[in-house]
Amino acid sequence: MPQAPQLPAPADDDVGAELTRVLPSGPATTVDTDAEFTEFMAAHSADLLRTAWLLVGEAHRAEELVQHALVRTYASWSRARRDDPLAYTRRTLVNLRIDTWRRRRREVLSAPEHLPENAAGGTLGPSDDRDQLVRALALLSARQRRIVVLRHFVGLPEAEVAAELGVSVGTVKSTSSRGLATLRTALTSTDRSTP
Repeated sequence: MPQAPQLPAPADDDVGAELTRVLPSGPATTVDTDAEFTEFMAAHSADLLRTAWLLVGEAHRAEELVQHALVRTYASWSRARRDDPLAYTRRTLVNLRIDTWRRRRREVLSAPEHLPENAAGGTLGPSDDRDQLVRALALLSARQRRIVVLRHFVGLPEAEVAAELGVSVGTVKSTSSRGLATLRTALTSTDRSTP
């Protein structure tokens, strides 16, 4: 690997200090980046896993999806950390999910053995509630599921969901409304059928 060219000695001490501050400093920069990314992962992995589970409906596939999203985020960490690394990773997660759906063209959701915990430390609810949720989410189209999950389960504002998915705010509103109506119908018919 070729070495970086040597910079001439600065004429003024202030200029040298500024160059030292601005230019990357080799291995220490990599260590700092790794530490920063590790801290990001520790803080947000549970939220990303919960979002992925809601998108795919299966714990194992959700874990794989999060791992792939984190690998891609790490590869682009210098760009991702500039704005909002969590939004960047969520967007990557959704894009990976879209790519998977396009390849398989068919989705089969199954109830997980356990739901990943949310950031508050709780879960969605008892096993029966999770099963009903998985079945209801399976009724939604892939786009409706992504929008409903990001908007109502992750809690993002409409504008942020629109930005992450590359659609208009109006599309988010109408798709969310139709998706919620489908969920309401599915969940209320399930509630009526249970004694």
